[in-house]
Amino acid sequence: MLNDFIESLTLDDITNGKIILIDKPIEWTSFDVVKYIRKSIQTRLKVKRIKVGHAGTLDPLATGLLIVCIGKETKNISKYQDLSKKYTGIIKLGETTPSYDRETEIDRTYNYNHIDENKVLKISKTFIGKQKQFPPIYSALKKDGKRMYKYAREKIEIEIKPRDIEIYDFKILNFSTPYIEFVVECSKGTYIRSIANDYGQKLNSGSHLHELKRISIGNFSISDALRFK
Repeated sequence: MLNDFIESLTLDDITNGKIILIDKPIEWTSFDVVKYIRKSIQTRLKVKRIKVGHAGTLDPLATGLLIVCIGKETKNISKYQDLSKKYTGIIKLGETTPSYDRETEIDRTYNYNHIDENKVLKISKTFIGKQKQFPPIYSALKKDGKRMYKYAREKIEIEIKPRDIEIYDFKILNFSTPYIEFVVECSKGTYIRSIANDYGQKLNSGSHLHELKRISIGNFSISDALRFK
């Protein structure tokens, strides 16, 4: 448990730096996790200031592995961010949302009766490889110094530029209409929400990300992560 781990920390751990593998719960932001850990360590060790940061944001509705760095280890955050990521998730056909996941309301519905398992498997292969990906407007990326999700909330249209990403592997685990269960391994900067949205378009329908869990970052595994409870 996370609280037991924090109780075991010493001032030397802070001085030398340390990483904590966290299993982020649903509806927590990555910053919520950082804030909780920072405050808990400050209380435990009676220190006023401590550096704490995470190495790769997970959306509030996503769960799974989050690397948190404390003390001097925060200098290595970019190293962890550069590692490949692996996720499991579920795409739901027939509905789109502005955020490409369940964080915003459904804006359009689509027919998906023409979609069968063969089509789903065939489309999955088209995602593998290096490519340009358009991130969701509901993202924390900045445009002219302002978070893109703020433009979205203000209903301001902006030009979104594609980013270079790579999908190393994409497997369909199960297809039970309207849900597509998958596992994907990808480079840093990849938005699984964008994959979910693009999937529906390639199937001549619509879709959004229904569930997402990060199970590994490089050689770090969710099986070694600490939970809050």
